[in-house]
Amino acid sequence: MEALRLEQDKLDKKGNLSRTIEDVQKTIDLLVAARATIAADGTSCAPTLAKLKRPIKASLDQVNSDIKDIYSAHKDYSKALDRKFKPQSMPASHNDALSSQPALINRAIAMHLLREGQFNVAQTFISEANAKPHSATSNGSNTKDAHDWDSLMQDADGTPLYDINRDSAGALQSRFAHMYLVLDALRKNHNLNPAIEWARQHSYQLELRGSNLEFDLCRLRFVELYSQYDPDDHMSCPLKALEYARQTFPNFSARYMRETSSLLGSLAFAPALTSSPYKSVFFNDDAWEHAASSFIREFCAMLGLSEKSPLYTATTAGAIALPVLEKLERVMGEVGGQWTSVNELPVEIPLPHSYLFHSIFVCPVSKEQGTDANPPMMLPCGHIIAKESLEKISRGNKFKCPYCPVEGHPKEARKVFL
Repeated sequence: MEALRLEQDKLDKKGNLSRTIEDVQKTIDLLVAARATIAADGTSCAPTLAKLKRPIKASLDQVNSDIKDIYSAHKDYSKALDRKFKPQSMPASHNDALSSQPALINRAIAMHLLREGQFNVAQTFISEANAKPHSATSNGSNTKDAHDWDSLMQDADGTPLYDINRDSAGALQSRFAHMYLVLDALRKNHNLNPAIEWARQHSYQLELRGSNLEFDLCRLRFVELYSQYDPDDHMSCPLKALEYARQTFPNFSARYMRETSSLLGSLAFAPALTSSPYKSVFFNDDAWEHAASSFIREFCAMLGLSEKSPLYTATTAGAIALPVLEKLERVMGEVGGQWTSVNELPVEIPLPHSYLFHSIFVCPVSKEQGTDANPPMMLPCGHIIAKESLEKISRGNKFKCPYCPVEGHPKEARKVFL
């Protein structure tokens, strides 16, 4: 990387147009001055142009020299990049599960565009996808038709996710458009009213989910009122916050008694919040972004969607896994090996914890990972082992748990769903 860094420094010094722009500007200044001289005295045209010839030539030569340096710096940097990052072939997929599911891919793309607020692009994409619903697989068979695509672009209750036959936006577009209006108010204007109004409209659903969004927004509103400054009356803003708390916090007293009491206790420290125990509450630079993230998460959850776009998640996970898979394919090609399992990889992919969506069970007896064919089984005593381990231990008869003295029968074991 040292050689690449040196070329980068060289590019920063020589590969910019600042000097070239200055030289071009000098040429323009010379021409403008000559034009002014000739305009003022028509008889000076010939001597002025004669005097202008040499400086103009020198200026243009300097511009050409500058451009050559820039070209040379970019060329050297490109060569350094090629030497450091040699082109490698992408791993070939011999069992691409998505190649036979074009409608799923189309839906993921359309949903991503809708979630990103690219409504016009999404409408065009869906129109073209519906215009060409048949997608042939490698063996020439059509796996999806227009009816399947339409069903994929519907909610569980049959509500269309996007209506391309109407001038106005479809149901899902309208919802996401509203989400972006609320987010703009939060992030750009620090206006909590639209978000609080939405949370109150969905208060029952949020409570069923165990969400703290409505209270968090009201608490941030309390902090906002409290932190405002009035030079004429230093206590007017804390009193406004107190009045807001009297109107709002009783609705949260049953569930957030400790939090509301703590916030009201901060009034005793109003003249000196910066040195009070409440400093972290009233001087939190991340509070607004945290509120926006919480709103996105709960809004998407109301629609039965994840916080992040599945396409974004899949692409990020694929980018993380790609180097491991590329190395795996190269090693297996050298040793002539092949994968021994269809539903799992022979190596572990180092994905972040936030990308682990499914629990994984490893049998404490066989030390093997559970699969659909070898699911976890709960014994009568409550211990859990894999189905194959249960069959080996019991052989169809009564057996004793490998971790406790309780006896049981295989028929008493229950399949565990993770």
